[in-house]
Amino acid sequence: MELESLRQEVARLKTEEAAFQVQSKLLENFVAMARSPAQGEMLKATLQKTLEVSAELTGAEKGSLFLLDSNGIVTDSILTRSDATPEQRSRLIGSVLDKGLAGWVSRQREVGLIIDTLEDDRWLTLPGQPYTVRSALAVPILRGEELLGILTLLHSQPGLFSPETAELMKVTSHQIALTLENARLYEKLAESYRSLDKAKQAVESYSKALDRELEKGRQIQRDFLPDQIPQLPNWEIAAYFHPALQVSGDFYDAFSLPGDCVGLVIGDVCDKGVGSALFMALFRSLIRVFSGQSSMYELPDSTINEEMHAETHVNQINALKAVALTNDYIAQEHGEEGMFATLFFGVLNHKTGLVVYINGGHEPPFIVGSAGAKHRLEPTGPAVGVLPHMTFEVQQVQLEPGDILLGYTDGVTEARSPVGELFTKKRLQSLLEQPAPTASDLLERIKTNLFIHIDNAQQFDDITMIALHRTPITEA
Repeated sequence: MELESLRQEVARLKTEEAAFQVQSKLLENFVAMARSPAQGEMLKATLQKTLEVSAELTGAEKGSLFLLDSNGIVTDSILTRSDATPEQRSRLIGSVLDKGLAGWVSRQREVGLIIDTLEDDRWLTLPGQPYTVRSALAVPILRGEELLGILTLLHSQPGLFSPETAELMKVTSHQIALTLENARLYEKLAESYRSLDKAKQAVESYSKALDRELEKGRQIQRDFLPDQIPQLPNWEIAAYFHPALQVSGDFYDAFSLPGDCVGLVIGDVCDKGVGSALFMALFRSLIRVFSGQSSMYELPDSTINEEMHAETHVNQINALKAVALTNDYIAQEHGEEGMFATLFFGVLNHKTGLVVYINGGHEPPFIVGSAGAKHRLEPTGPAVGVLPHMTFEVQQVQLEPGDILLGYTDGVTEARSPVGELFTKKRLQSLLEQPAPTASDLLERIKTNLFIHIDNAQQFDDITMIALHRTPITEA
């Protein structure tokens, strides 16, 4: 009894050792494939190696291994025979799962051992079968209650596979199940990574194309801003434009008008991005077009300050009708988009220094003299384009020699530091208390202090400024 028990223990240890060797070989192969840069299909390679190791362990000549899904449908398969055609392979798998040994194993969830196929009705001999089989061993690959697949080993001589071999493969099947499950999960993960990489490449490609289109839009928008600013004797006009994004909703303009007049515009379209950039171009174009032909339209008398002598400033007042005309066009034709702009439109008579203006809800421009800020040109009407038939009051201001009119957008006063602190109107006004010899010098001073404040903080609003300077009269 002790000798028999010892023999059984030795047999058990040999079985466990063989199972461990199978596990080690499969694991080594799995790790090697996972690390290989040219791994190909992980699952197919693992199936092939599993079949080869199993045949080596049992002495089988041929075999097959296929995986099943939860419905019993074959998802992957491999045969040791390389001379089987795809038609033979498909017919073989379908038949044995239906009536053969593999089908029996699938239903019973047990190891199927056939000592001699001629004496066991579980064996199905196919017509025209390309090889002879006398011994067969089929092993279910189980993970818990789930049948992952079936491993079938074959030999041309009867009696090759014994109950001990069947027990060995039963123990080994647990290691095979673990390896195959890992390979299947790895394949799914690899496929997910491949899909993610393709999606990433597509996004990068789209992003580059979008950047190219936005760059075109930026250049087109730049072209909408004045290429040349009017040069006037005893006057200087300077501007600064810094968009937060590739395209901007801010705009400025300076252009000549009839009767010794020059139009000055600074505006800020609501919202950001492409939509505001398109409307920026529309607002700028409408102001230019309407200011050149607005004498054909009537402007309600109630919009003209009673202190003004309209007959003296007819060209300036006619040009300012462009604001009301632009407002009505935007509100009536594009009201559904909800786009509007705040803007300041001033018309300068450069002979007299008189500026007649409308401020449509915009940041009040400053009039800066030698002693600092003298006036703020407060809004004289609402934002442009909100509702049709709005009233915009016309006002005027006299620029004396040495005065600078400074217009700006809220991107200046609302610029943020790295800790979120706003630049503020108070800080801007403090920069105006120091005399500036020219309009360009004033803008440079503001810009320098502004970007010191911003430092490396991300900006979310465009920065735009325009300045008009009446140069001092010099003694002859």
